[in-house]
Amino acid sequence: MDTAAVDTIIDRWGRDPHYVIEMLQDIQEAYRHLPQDVLRYLSDEIRVPLRQLYHLGTFFKAFSLEPKGEHEIQVCVGTACHVRGAARVIDAFARELDVEAGKTTEDGKYTLEEVRCLGCCSLAPVVQIDEQITSGANPGDVPRMLEKVDEGVAR
Repeated sequence: MDTAAVDTIIDRWGRDPHYVIEMLQDIQEAYRHLPQDVLRYLSDEIRVPLRQLYHLGTFFKAFSLEPKGEHEIQVCVGTACHVRGAARVIDAFARELDVEAGKTTEDGKYTLEEVRCLGCCSLAPVVQIDEQITSGANPGDVPRMLEKVDEGVAR
């Protein structure tokens, strides 16, 4: 753990425990997850019980206690996307990347996630890779979507 980097995050929020969620968001962004040693350090520094940090880290979907990949692939499985074939799209990503939904590839490059809604129901099925949204996705689109990531288009 780089304590200086964590101190920078804590100091950005005035070491005020009222901003603990904002601090956790910054930690999540910096480390791609909430590392246990960082949570312990944060707990000591802002005097928030470690159990409260774990509660927040497990309650909010935006946080993860496990490392996320460099690129997050989110496939919507809400009703509209489900009906229009989201499961086949997830299966195509899983085969192409050799990873299960909810897991990260061995090289740490991709995390494949099922999400309940991306708010684009009329465009179903929808895939979001980092900030790039693909509407009307189908299994055949998966290689092209991954190529875009490799070319840096999805960032």
